[in-house]
Amino acid sequence: MPIVSEPNLRKITEQNQLSGLYLLYGEEPYLVSQWANRIIKKAVGKDASDFNFQRFSGDVSADDLGDASEALPFMADKKCVAVSDLTLDGRTPNEMKKLEQLLSEVPETTVLLIYQLSQNVLSAKDKKWKKILDLCKKNGTVVTFPRKSQQELSKILCTGASKRNCTLSKFNADKIIASAGTDLSTLLQELEKLCAYTGEGEITKETIDQLVTKTLEVRIYDLSKWILAGNYDKAYLLLDQLFAQNVEPISLLSVLSGTYMDLYRVRSAIESGNRALDVGKYFDYSRREFVLTRAEREVRDLSMSVLRKSLDVLEKADLALKSSRGNRRIILEKTLAELLLTAKGD
Repeated sequence: MPIVSEPNLRKITEQNQLSGLYLLYGEEPYLVSQWANRIIKKAVGKDASDFNFQRFSGDVSADDLGDASEALPFMADKKCVAVSDLTLDGRTPNEMKKLEQLLSEVPETTVLLIYQLSQNVLSAKDKKWKKILDLCKKNGTVVTFPRKSQQELSKILCTGASKRNCTLSKFNADKIIASAGTDLSTLLQELEKLCAYTGEGEITKETIDQLVTKTLEVRIYDLSKWILAGNYDKAYLLLDQLFAQNVEPISLLSVLSGTYMDLYRVRSAIESGNRALDVGKYFDYSRREFVLTRAEREVRDLSMSVLRKSLDVLEKADLALKSSRGNRRIILEKTLAELLLTAKGD
């Protein structure tokens, strides 16, 4: 069977057609986990006995997995055997042969579920994994969970708010994403917090500003915003807060440089007669389209000359930090001063 999508898996589970082998993986570990739990409940019910449900970690031996899969269910039609983050490293050729045979001959009375929560665990470039993936496609159901687009994430948040007796506009959903990032699990935690605070009714912009935890990227974007606005007090206050929270200087500078690079790309696109979002055609901004629209607002009054000089300042700071010449805090404070002066045209 070819790799199927999440909607197809929903149809399978709703029609109670579960049987055989399942492999779930992808770039949305939250959804992988959610669907793994749904499959387990569909296969053996909410209160499954230890006889009919067994869970293993990734380094389970082929023999143990085979014994669990081949055992008959106890007073039920099916049993479920679940393996999270199956690993292949270190397995002998004999182990791999046993595992491949098991995946080729899963008993009809068993639902064998393999679900990969780590995005880097399954690699089709690895010969061992390619063989396992091919076997799962041939003998079972393989479901992949690709990244959700910003539009899809926004819709999930709006629907989730509605289910919790709250209303959330698309504009405010995008604001949550811009602040908290694009990790689905994190976004749903933030939504839970917002709905609990609101109770019922509209989740407002003010509530989002007050409650949503900003990612490091967003906070450093705020830093760049104060620098470009020439606001010395707020820029240095935010830098001081980041140091107080033990943010690694090299990481801080890396994100700040990335923010300036976003601004440079968008400014270049606009001066070439293109839109800000057109930058996404040439660089990977999937699920981060808001970065481009945000940058578009900031570069209206910025010249390419200021951005080029700012990038030169950041490059020198990067060399200074990585060569450990001097106190790292002083290097960043000096870099901030140079960026502020550059933004003023001095």
